[in-house]
This record gives sequence, C-alpha cells and structure tokens, in this order.
Amino acid sequence: MFNTMTVTKAAGALIGALLFLMLAGWAASSIYHVGSAGHGGEGEEHAQAYSIPVEESEADAGAEEEQIDFAALMAQADVAKGESEFGKCRACHKLDGSDGVGPHLNGVVGRAVASIGGFGYSPAMTDHVADAPDWTPEALQEFLTNPKQVVSGTKMAFAGLKDPQARANLIAYLETQP
Repeated sequence: MFNTMTVTKAAGALIGALLFLMLAGWAASSIYHVGSAGHGGEGEEHAQAYSIPVEESEADAGAEEEQIDFAALMAQADVAKGESEFGKCRACHKLDGSDGVGPHLNGVVGRAVASIGGFGYSPAMTDHVADAPDWTPEALQEFLTNPKQVVSGTKMAFAGLKDPQARANLIAYLETQP
C-alpha cells in the first residue's frame, strides 16, 4: 500500500512547505520590522529626520477665552433658530415631561440643577449643585459651551455648542417651554 517513494515525497513536501514558510517569515520580518532596530533602546527618544519650527503667536501666548456679552446675545436671540438647535438635543432630551437618556427639559431655565425626581443623575452633576444651584441662562450658557469641562464626570456625551449665538437661541427656545 505504501512504498518508500510515497513516504519520501510526502515528507519532502511537508519539509519543503515548512522551509518556505520559515524563509518567507524571515524575509517579511526583515522588510517590515516593528520596534527598535538598533536605533535606540526601548523607551529611548529617537532622533527625528527633520523638525518643523513653529513660532508661537501672540494669540496662542495669551490664549484667554474672549468675553462675550451674553445679555446682548439673549436680547437678539431667535426662538425659531433655537428650536432648530434643539434638534441636536432631541436624541437624549424630551420636551413632553418624560425623561429619555437625559432628563426632560421642560421648564429647565430657572429650575434647580439635578432636581428631576426619579432621574439617575451622575455624581458629578449632583455635586455641581454647589457650584450652580439653578439653571439660569448664564449657567446654561456656560454648561452648553463644553459640558464635560464644566461638569467633569458628567454622563452627558454632547461636545457642546461653540457658537455663542446658537447657545443664546437654544436657551431662548427653552425659556418658551413650560
């Protein structure tokens, strides 16, 4: 059934395939080497081939947040545009008195922070009551700029509204919601 030649051919094919895989692995690792290749040890800083000098501008040196006249923005706020801005909030917040992922926003302007009974606020938000006890238009304006920065540890994943007029429009719209 088996003769010596068949066994020799099978062994030769197996050894040849293993030799080919070993040589291909060696060639690939020498071409596509990952890690240190004698240019410095692990954790050492590597010399860069070139560097691009970047001068610090005066605007970057004194990078202070510009002060905005929020009262003037609220005076010219557009409720209709605020309603369209609310579209960004609608995924998590409702205006029908029921809670979604976030608490409902009916009557939020002037309401106490973290005051909706039965809603599971994050510990960071309940601690924020000491900093801002009520959701005044100014407190909302600050919070909506960057929620994660104002209340570090909040569950709210929204990045914030960068445009001050958009924030004013949204707050004006929320003021109309009882």
